[in-house]
Amino acid sequence: MKKKIISALMVGVLCVSVFAFAGCSSSGSGSSGDTIKIGALGPYTGDTAMYGVAAKNGIELAAEQINANGGINGKNVEVVSYDTKGDSTEAVNAYNRLRDQDGVVAIVGSVLTGESMAIKDLAKSDNMPILTPTSTAADVTEGAPNSFRVCYLDEYQGNAGANFAVSTENGGLGAKTAAMLVNSGSAYSQGLADAFKATFEAKGGKVVGSESYADKDKDFSAQLTKIKELNPEVVYIPDYYNVAGPIMQKAKEMGITSKFVGGDGWDSVQVDYADAAQGQYFANHYAADSPKEAVQNFIKSYKDKYSEAANSFAALGYDGMNVMAEAIKNAGSTDSQAIVDALQKIDFDGVTGHFTFDEEGNPKGKDITIIQVDNGELKFVTTVQGDN
Repeated sequence: MKKKIISALMVGVLCVSVFAFAGCSSSGSGSSGDTIKIGALGPYTGDTAMYGVAAKNGIELAAEQINANGGINGKNVEVVSYDTKGDSTEAVNAYNRLRDQDGVVAIVGSVLTGESMAIKDLAKSDNMPILTPTSTAADVTEGAPNSFRVCYLDEYQGNAGANFAVSTENGGLGAKTAAMLVNSGSAYSQGLADAFKATFEAKGGKVVGSESYADKDKDFSAQLTKIKELNPEVVYIPDYYNVAGPIMQKAKEMGITSKFVGGDGWDSVQVDYADAAQGQYFANHYAADSPKEAVQNFIKSYKDKYSEAANSFAALGYDGMNVMAEAIKNAGSTDSQAIVDALQKIDFDGVTGHFTFDEEGNPKGKDITIIQVDNGELKFVTTVQGDN
């Protein structure tokens, strides 16, 4: 009896957000009465919480708007979300709760690549419709017909960063030499770096050096000293803003004048490292200063609800929920295979682009936005393709 009581309490504590019902259901179907349950999971605490919370906020905003507009085929959306704490084991536990206790019909998640990889085989075995808003590694969806993503691939944005660095058109840097500073413990960092190097050199540039650091390193002096000696026109840092920011700060202190370029993990670098990142560039999923009506409506709604600016993780979470809802609507059913089939046929305009999926569940042909940090703001520079 004590174990049952404790388990029930844990379920109540771990339920982060629910629309249409108060509390988490510990059993039952994901579609009952007037409600359709959709799961979400990501890091809502810990070092990567900024990404997870932003994605969850976008998911919840979309669900709120969907319900205000009549729901999905007349049924309200109920979002059930769990904190993975950025840990793969926690992600598996969260997935099992969503499936077994909450009975969700689909999942929008997870946020980090490692978490998405941890639940991939389970979700495939269950044929759970799953759509990650932000996991960019190719392996996340490969060989899993139930899995999709609204973000672009590591390779795609690595290629785009190189195309921008080497281009002499549309604000490109026209660089002929580059160096890379890569996180040896991150599949994300290594994936972007490999693609950047291949494309930069294929387009006539030369990567003159590549330095690495471990996942928890805080001192980058030795690596930057070597890069300074090489004097490249561009330094590529494919890592998250909380690592890239301190690296650029140290580089500035050391008098390195190269241009710095990064990937979507830099989003929010202007919050804590505006001075260090001044004038530098990164690839992203959308630009907040885009004149597109859908983008501006989203930005306003997000700011009104959360009293803060939306980053790309929020926009991707928002698009992920809207794409999943559209698929369930088109399926006319909460049957797993019907939802998967509908996702494969999706044709949807979102905040971060237009969505149709290839055979591996990746969005086809999304433009990549190049952003420049300018006086603490993120400014649109150009769009580039991610082909090599």
